Amino acid sequence: MLIDFFFTLKSAKIPVSIKEFLVLLEALEHQVISPSLDDFYYLSRTTLVKDEAHFDKFDQAFGSYFHGVETLFEKNLASAYPERA
Repeated sequence: MLIDFFFTLKSAKIPVSIKEFLVLLEALEHQVISPSLDDFYYLSRTTLVKDEAHFDKFDQAFGSYFHGVETLFEKNLASAYPERA
């Protein structure tokens, strides 16, 4: 799922790198956020977007990619990390 998200950002002309993507994955592995789409939004924007000039493009790409999956996303995170739910 996140690889497609990475390519969505690249398609939106946001200069994200593999290194930044790996930082995002590492943060998720260390459970630095609660299981919510809002927290994931801020974490991914912080780790992937290095210039605030790209925030609007990121918001559009994020909204387009994750449109309608908030409930599914939170259920999956909650089941993956029951101690954080």
